[in-house]
Amino acid sequence: MTTKDTADRAAETIDFTMMYATHDAFRRDLGRFTVAWAAGTADAPGVRAGWENFKAQLLLHHSVEDSDLWPRVRRAAAGRPSGLALLAEMAAEHAQIDPLLAAVDDAWAHSPSDLAAAVAGLASALEGHLKHEEDAALPLIQSVCTPADWRAFAGVMRRAQGVKGAARYVPWILDGIAPEEQRRFLAALPAPVRVISRILWEPRYRQRGLWGS
Repeated sequence: MTTKDTADRAAETIDFTMMYATHDAFRRDLGRFTVAWAAGTADAPGVRAGWENFKAQLLLHHSVEDSDLWPRVRRAAAGRPSGLALLAEMAAEHAQIDPLLAAVDDAWAHSPSDLAAAVAGLASALEGHLKHEEDAALPLIQSVCTPADWRAFAGVMRRAQGVKGAARYVPWILDGIAPEEQRRFLAALPAPVRVISRILWEPRYRQRGLWGS
């Protein structure tokens, strides 16, 4: 690789807008669950629907990271032992999340008095993972991958979602976020998707009444 190639690669930056927006939506939903439990409304249909949607979004997000993103970054980070160790930590943290989701479901169904502790355990582990990913994994990705690599991963994610998944994902991200963040997120989407979301997806999402909204 020539000096010019290295400089050109260094000048390329990956736009992580979608990743940060998704992470913030996970945090928002866990906060809503905590508020609902404290208010005694955890069994409300909207809260249950919100929880099921949260789980579906999280499991899809992590499954595509595990199947496509981490292997893609691992190939790009070959020769960087610290980077490879970090990717192993990402995968291990993902593996810890599924049992914590199951613990919430189990407490909800069989031991409501344990639900607060189960949600707190999940929230702590997930926040730790999200922050670790943001503080360490995203900078690694920025340093070893190209925007084309990131677009390829995003394409795999879109195919995994499908149209039905996108119809839930986009308005879920937009739910309750600040106007500036909403503009930033929408700007990262193709114009036709923005129109479809405004006309169809967002009204349908609001009708679902997730989290009692």
